[in-house]
Amino acid sequence: MSESDNGHFEEYMFVSGHTACAGCGQSLAARIVADCAGKNAMVANATGCLEVFSTKAPESAWRTPWIHSLFENSSALASGMEAALRYLGKIDNTRVIAQGGDGGTADIGIQALSGMLERGHDVLYVCYDNEAYMNTGIQRSGLTPLTASTTTSPLGAKMHGNWRNKKPLIEICAAHFIPYAATASVGYIQDLQRKVKKALSIRGPKYIQIHVPCPLGWGHDSNLTIDIGKSAVLCGLYPLVEYEFGKLANVFKVPTPKPINDYVKAQSRFKHLLKDEAALKSLQEVANKNIEYYGLNK
Repeated sequence: MSESDNGHFEEYMFVSGHTACAGCGQSLAARIVADCAGKNAMVANATGCLEVFSTKAPESAWRTPWIHSLFENSSALASGMEAALRYLGKIDNTRVIAQGGDGGTADIGIQALSGMLERGHDVLYVCYDNEAYMNTGIQRSGLTPLTASTTTSPLGAKMHGNWRNKKPLIEICAAHFIPYAATASVGYIQDLQRKVKKALSIRGPKYIQIHVPCPLGWGHDSNLTIDIGKSAVLCGLYPLVEYEFGKLANVFKVPTPKPINDYVKAQSRFKHLLKDEAALKSLQEVANKNIEYYGLNK
């Protein structure tokens, strides 16, 4: 694509032509993050869906400096990038972003992430949370929700999908007393944009976890990505919150939370819940606890 093909092409830092699935929530979130960061940004990107579909050689969807890291160490790579910029006296003019999926962040990358936060690097870490290892076959991760069926937590005669609760990664990051940590969703784009811009305006380590529905892994129609993202928030399963220096600073209110039924019925990973009252109740209890813990309806 040339500038003449689209008069606004120069405004975008993540462009079309990649090979993401139709309705991919992650590609939408990546574009929002990249555009909010602008031209003066550098990106360290962990192995995963985003890396695969956006940088198939010899092409790239990125219009900013972009470096591919291993699955587990985008935080470490970004730490080195930030340290180099600081040494060169260029850190004031450049923003460093580290990126990874839920598996590369909450599981195999959590050690490098914790180290980056502990050391105080001026880096924004973005976790694209599609709630499983989608690139390698839809295996469960630490951020897979309770009862979701994956290839490593399948529905069976004695199992009702994933038997573990979603890891409280936002609280884990906030517990490092970093300047800013937040959750966001592609269902609420303006809220996501505001949080990314706010994070980039703050010096020091920052963390944003973005809920990004995955039509392939979740088993929903590709035109429902935004609606499903909103539904997760409105039923309390994915609270949108902000922490500043370890303290809860802001909560996206849901005055009248909806039951989880509308959220789960559109996704094949939860189809068994509509016939299993006990399993459905267990996931509803997760939403209820979130509503109470964060005061979503107050």
